Amino acid sequence: MSSKLNWLIQHTAPGNVIVQSWLTKHEVSPQLAQKYVKNGWLTKLSSGVYVRPGKSPSWHNALDCLEKQLNVPVHIAGLTSLTYQGKSHYLQLHEKNIWLEAPPKTPLPRWFKAFPENSFHKSIESQESAPNWLFVTSNKLLQDDPSDLIEIKINDTLLKASRAELAAFELLNSVPLKISFEHAAEVFQGLTTLSPRKVQSILNRSKAIKTNRLFLFLANYYEHPWISRIDETQIKLGAGKRQVVAGGTLDHRYQITVPDSFLTKLKH
Repeated sequence: MSSKLNWLIQHTAPGNVIVQSWLTKHEVSPQLAQKYVKNGWLTKLSSGVYVRPGKSPSWHNALDCLEKQLNVPVHIAGLTSLTYQGKSHYLQLHEKNIWLEAPPKTPLPRWFKAFPENSFHKSIESQESAPNWLFVTSNKLLQDDPSDLIEIKINDTLLKASRAELAAFELLNSVPLKISFEHAAEVFQGLTTLSPRKVQSILNRSKAIKTNRLFLFLANYYEHPWISRIDETQIKLGAGKRQVVAGGTLDHRYQITVPDSFLTKLKH
């Protein structure tokens, strides 16, 4: 076995998605990669993109390639991050929507955007279980904090993900366009152990007025213990009313519209 082939086997695993630019960086030329395809060491996914055979590539393999081989600043976000941290009993791990966060206008390779639908993937995984990339944003945070991100392990793959506090912010920032109020609220109900220090840091940096108000509303509604340590005077809450739920009822404390059922039970 040649040293380059040995390197490939040592540094990748079955199911890994591998791009040619990364192979070239490690002295595996396109011609040599094609030879590996011919000999069964690699399977071609699309132009310049391969898979180590022996295991079907999953969404986390595609994301791992994007993050580690192409250095794209993307991470698991919102509902997906909470799920894999064991914070959401509502969502099953086979949920189709994979929540991701990346800076606005981040260029994504065509093969990644098409990953769930490409012909190779269709042959190995049914469309019912194929993932759907759902990009959310936290660009209303005035500055990034490296401590907002953690690493989580998914099937032996370490991936960057939003810490629970940031994931909760991303979740509520997506109401109602990407997730319903009721669904987000049910997930938020389980977030009893958030760090008040980290929540404070995120909300202090946020200029998303409606999201800030909704975060505080739900924390008070569910009487999470950490809310007593949050200083609301440091958080941008703006002025005037905000519509969160169309046709909802106005909560007078935070001046947002919410489902009527949430007001009948809320104690201010």
